[in-house]
Amino acid sequence: MVRHFLKDTDLTPAEQARVLDLAAEMKADRFGFAPLAGPQTAAVIFDKTSTRTRFSFHTGIAELGGNPLIVNPGEAQIGHKESVSDTAKVISRMVSTIIWRTFEHRGLEEMAQHSTVPVINALSDDYHPCQILADLLTIREHLGELAGKTMVYLGDAANNMANSYLLGGATAGMHVRVAGPSSYLPAPEVVAEAEARAQQTGGSILVTTDPAEALAGADVVITDTWVSMGQEDQKEARAKVFKPYTVDTAAMAQAAEHAIFLHCLPAYRGFEVTAEVIDGPASVVFDEAENRLHAQKALMAFLLAESGLAANYRAALTH
Repeated sequence: MVRHFLKDTDLTPAEQARVLDLAAEMKADRFGFAPLAGPQTAAVIFDKTSTRTRFSFHTGIAELGGNPLIVNPGEAQIGHKESVSDTAKVISRMVSTIIWRTFEHRGLEEMAQHSTVPVINALSDDYHPCQILADLLTIREHLGELAGKTMVYLGDAANNMANSYLLGGATAGMHVRVAGPSSYLPAPEVVAEAEARAQQTGGSILVTTDPAEALAGADVVITDTWVSMGQEDQKEARAKVFKPYTVDTAAMAQAAEHAIFLHCLPAYRGFEVTAEVIDGPASVVFDEAENRLHAQKALMAFLLAESGLAANYRAALTH
């Protein structure tokens, strides 16, 4: 069966840990794994502009011995002149992996349904699971074991990042707290899925409008931009609504003394986070950004191996 990664719970807790272990090994031995030797081609399709996603996947595919085929916004006919299903049937005969950064999540589901190679969600309106793998790798590096740690996300708690932190953090056995205004909280079905996963792993879920309740004693503090692509005309209004959820020195003081700060970037200093925090000693945002590379390499290798499509990888992939 071909394995895909469309949202965080597509990996079991054991599989998530396995991918993170492999990511750490790949980071330590950057050119020691070649599941895409040939070189095989991996298609990286962008419906949205990108910096970290493009650089990390392009570089990672090359380091795994493959050829990255980058398709920029407007260069493909997916969903316009040609259906997603037909596109999947065509390109999966030519490439070894399909990575897609898009808008509607259902497009990814349709792509995966008709693809004979792994499909990876490089960001959709509903989830950003590759980012969470990088974040979990970063937390492990700085704080050790994930299970039992408290991870807090402040701000727009109805967006794709909040959804993935709930699902990915619960999968890791973490205590996940998200806080945002009452009109910007996660959908009940996402919370229910996260709670179900947390019951399996010993984690927990808290959704609140009170930032102080979320921050108390937290090990990890996270935020994201208040104004995503397509919301630029709402910037002033959203800034007023989200201001109580700014991560500043006072907010970090409510977390544990050893707490680290994460942000998937790009960040807007003076809005969702102050310069003192993101440029301060608790910030690990650039380790986090680098870890997109290592986590995604491990994910690609894992999916290829689990799908029976990778022959040239080291024994570490299966331990």
